[in-house]
Amino acid sequence: MNTISSILVAAAKSLNNKFIKTADIDSEVLLSDTLNKNRDFLFLNSSSIVSDHNIEIFDKLLKRRAKGEPIAYILKKKDFWKSTFYVNKDVLIPRPDTEILVEELLKISNENQKLSVLDIGTGSGCIIISLLKDRPKFQGTAIDISKNAINIAKYNAKIHQISNRIKFYKSSVDNFFKGKYDLIISNPPYINKFSLKYLNRDVISFEPIQALEGGIDGFSIIRKVVKKSSKLLKRKGKLVLEIGHDQKLRVIELLKREKYFVNKVVKDYGNKYRCVISTKLWDIIFYEIFQKQP
Repeated sequence: MNTISSILVAAAKSLNNKFIKTADIDSEVLLSDTLNKNRDFLFLNSSSIVSDHNIEIFDKLLKRRAKGEPIAYILKKKDFWKSTFYVNKDVLIPRPDTEILVEELLKISNENQKLSVLDIGTGSGCIIISLLKDRPKFQGTAIDISKNAINIAKYNAKIHQISNRIKFYKSSVDNFFKGKYDLIISNPPYINKFSLKYLNRDVISFEPIQALEGGIDGFSIIRKVVKKSSKLLKRKGKLVLEIGHDQKLRVIELLKREKYFVNKVVKDYGNKYRCVISTKLWDIIFYEIFQKQP
């Protein structure tokens, strides 16, 4: 009999045979979505019979996962911060570690401030949309070189009801000249091209390469973001960057070269360096004073 329990056992076995490390939880998530129920329902109703129609739908999803396609792309959604975002293969899947950026942005601001924010390489829009939802007086601008990514970010802004507070532009960071900003945030591509082959199959085979690769040394886009941001930031404006775990020292060097003061470097949930917060200093005297601070 096709009970929830028997279906999950068989599904997990088939995914394990394809070397899917999260076979059990993936099977549960896919069946939950098929039945339009939460995972608790599966455990509380493990002996319930699943209809042939739902089994057919579930099997199609399971086959996609068996080929390595990420759950987020199969279901076209991903939870991030306090919300759920629409995603597809045109954008990176939001990661829990990237929530560190939102957390730090909220720490350096308050609900009463009216700040202008620029998100460089917005992708799904998950960072800036999450920030604007928690800071109702902020105004946002988001850019991306991908037209498809911009359309997805616009859709996410719409479903989260903040379209009136955010503008989107298809643009590279080099060619963007609109406005001055209190905050600039970016999760740029920072993986060097030679390391791409070592990424998990789920990532390298399905997620957009242009959102992952940061050139030969992993810093080609970071350099552009740091340099351009120095021209787009207002006085004492802040740049908040996501970085690779081994990029801390070189990023700090790049920032200092462009006359930023590095406020702090934050580790992610895995205790790896993930986020750099810096302030653009507007005068060489102030720069020298700040750099001498302990």
